[in-house]
This record gives sequence, structure tokens and C-alpha cells, in this order.
Amino acid sequence: MATKASCPASAPCSADAGRGAVPDAGQDAVGEAGQEAVAAGVATRRRAAAQVLVEDPADPVLGALDAHHLGRVLRLGTGEAVVATDGRGRWARCRYTAAGTLEAEGPVEVEPAASPSLTVAFAPVTAERPDWVVQKLTELGVDHIVVLSTARSVVRWEPARARAVLARLRRVAAEAAAQSRRVWLPEVTGVVGLGALERSRTALAEPGGGSLDPRITGIAVGPEGGWSPEELAAGRPTVGLAAHVLRAETAAVAAGVLLGARRAGSVARRGR
Repeated sequence: MATKASCPASAPCSADAGRGAVPDAGQDAVGEAGQEAVAAGVATRRRAAAQVLVEDPADPVLGALDAHHLGRVLRLGTGEAVVATDGRGRWARCRYTAAGTLEAEGPVEVEPAASPSLTVAFAPVTAERPDWVVQKLTELGVDHIVVLSTARSVVRWEPARARAVLARLRRVAAEAAAQSRRVWLPEVTGVVGLGALERSRTALAEPGGGSLDPRITGIAVGPEGGWSPEELAAGRPTVGLAAHVLRAETAAVAAGVLLGARRAGSVARRGR
């Protein structure tokens, strides 16, 4: 069923506090009860006409741009359902009023953060494609999205430009979270080198790489030119994403799918 989606303009752009700890290699990432609770929440939220980000879902106050979007772009009618979330797991069902405001309806629900927390880092290959990558990784439920600068990166930004790009990417993530009815916003950070990523839990995407080790919770995707010999020799594990060579942005999405499917229990670990 297609639903209208809001494009929130002003809201918290990352939410990392309260996320679950990384489980050990023998622990299931997400229990069946937790998955069912999340699925039930998404089923409820997708029936709403829109989802917006607010400071407090119990007392939802719309920003000017969100109010314009609901009233003038989506043209919501009085009484239509809207979900309000703080982007940190708290959300509430609301009703759109004749005054163009939101009125909470029912208690604030709390969705626990998924565990383990997942990271996908990528090196941009063009000035436009990072937006698409961040949008898709947000829809897939990735928790940390990191913009990388690598030895063979073609796209390099001056500090002021990098700050502007990151601000735009965080807005893209907020909009994608609303569209996908996600109530935990991803953390979007950068621009950093490989050294900023946790070595023991981050693998490099590489054609011909190994299978995904259960301890790995993050995958880094290099630029079109691939990793340098020095980066490959730094001791990080590698993981193969496909039988063939993927475009960098495709590889980033494939990494998100692989990590998310394993966390959700959609794919079994080898030997099970």
C-alpha cells in the first residue's frame, strides 16, 4: 500500500545514545520477540499518512517547514493519522487538526534499538551519488553511515564543503527515515580515513574476499579504483559482496543488505 511521506526539515540528525551493545559471536543479533515488536510498529506507522520528526512525541510541535509540508504539499485533512518521532526510538500516533497542528493520540511507544549496531562506510565517487547511497542505507536500517576519504578517492572536499555535504546528507537521512517509517535516525559522519573505523569489527569490501565473519558489524566500501595495496595490507579482513565487480554505490547498498539480513536472522551463519 502506497503512503504519503513527509520530508522533515528540522529535527535531530543522529541518534546513537541507547543503542544496544554488540553481541558476541555466538549470540543471536535480534530475538524473535524483538523482531515481531519492530514489525508491528512499522505496520502501524505505515498506515499513517505521514511521519515527522519532533522534539517530544508526547507533545508534538511542528516546525514551520513540516507544517507547510503536511498542510500545503500533502494537503492532509482534519483527523488524518500522522506519526511523530524523536528519531531516538520514541514515537506516538497523532491526529492532524483543523489548526494545522498535531494532537497526540495514545501513549508514546518506545522501540528498542536494533543490536548489534551496523556501520557502512563508503568513499563517494561523484558529487551527487552520496545522497542516493545515504537514502538507501537509511531505508535498510544501517545505524552508522560514514563518508570515507581513501588513498584512491577521486571526490575530495575542502572542510567547508565537507561540512555542507554532511549537513545535506543528514537531511537526506531524516527524509528517508520518515519515508521508511523508521524511528531511529542513523548517525551520518565523515569525512574520515579508514583509521577511524574499528579495526576488529570492520571488513573491507573486496572482490574475491571471504565470507562475513560473525564478529564483523561494519563494511567499508572503497572508490571505483579500489583499495590501495597499503590499505589492503593493513590487517583488516575482506568480504566479497558478489561474484562480479560492483559499482561503488551498488557495493555500499549490498553491504547494508548483507549486514541487515544477518542481523534480522534472514540468513543463517555457516554451519547452522
